[in-house]
Amino acid sequence: MSAAAAWPTASLIGAPTDVGASHRGSSMGPEALRVAGLHSALTGCGLQVLDCGNVSGPPNPGLPALGGYRNLEEVAAWNREVHDAVHKELRAGRLPILLGGDHSLSIGSVSAVARHCREAHRPLRVIWLDAHADFNTRELSPSGSLHGMPVACLCGFGPRELVQIGGVTPAIRPQWSREVGIRRVDPGERRFVHEQQLTVFDMRYVDEMGVRRAMELALEDLHPDTHVHVSFDVDFLDPEIAPGVGTTVAGGMSYREAQLCMEMIADTGLMGSLDITELNPALDVRNKTAALAVDLVESLFGKSTLMRQPASATSAVRLRDGSGAARGRLGLV
Repeated sequence: MSAAAAWPTASLIGAPTDVGASHRGSSMGPEALRVAGLHSALTGCGLQVLDCGNVSGPPNPGLPALGGYRNLEEVAAWNREVHDAVHKELRAGRLPILLGGDHSLSIGSVSAVARHCREAHRPLRVIWLDAHADFNTRELSPSGSLHGMPVACLCGFGPRELVQIGGVTPAIRPQWSREVGIRRVDPGERRFVHEQQLTVFDMRYVDEMGVRRAMELALEDLHPDTHVHVSFDVDFLDPEIAPGVGTTVAGGMSYREAQLCMEMIADTGLMGSLDITELNPALDVRNKTAALAVDLVESLFGKSTLMRQPASATSAVRLRDGSGAARGRLGLV
């Protein structure tokens, strides 16, 4: 069953802010995605689409870090708005798509998804597509920018204003997350990733084993009732094809590699929510990065060269029936 069949309506939620980022400009990301035709692309995938407009929050004060965090009060305010908007759409039976904005906004988004899964008694798997592990803390971060800390905050390592969004701390456990495409991690952050046993498939793993194997492991042992949340940071892609991001890192996913990632997620039929973050039109070339992001989102909703059988008829993902134990962790940073 495709995501489009499971979720007849997708809700677009814009969060136009760069308050958690190191560079300005991702506040223009939601509108760039709309201009690139996201609404019509999703409609073409068979979904009904509801554009909820943009949530609002305080402006970016552009101040240096205070107590190890830049703009903490403002980041918390935006994330509370995102949490409420995403949770509202999930409760209404719609698939929320967060249009960022910087990646700190995923604290609110994933907290809302985790809350919804607790209420519905469903397991959660978070697929984090990114160049960075986003597992910093104020003690480890060189900059204090909160867009480098969302996974840590979601796992309970962060300021009270952020780790308590959603009502339960931590919002998620490290073992619920799978990170793919990672290629830049700060030294202290690397140690912390290993200490917390976060599962990471970095670009060396992708180079050695291939995208298919990385995604098979990232998506393995899913219960048929699992809610899969995809958090797609556009810097997951190689900057040669996606220049419109503030924190480019060479050696990212190629077009075909990224398409395979998205198609394998779509094959599960289990995606229930999505973030698109860190798109920075100020650094883009004729909106090509936004257009590429929209193209990849189409693949997340089932667009492929040929019609494919559901995941149960393929080897892409093994769905757990509740009797088998999960496979061991791979910490590869």
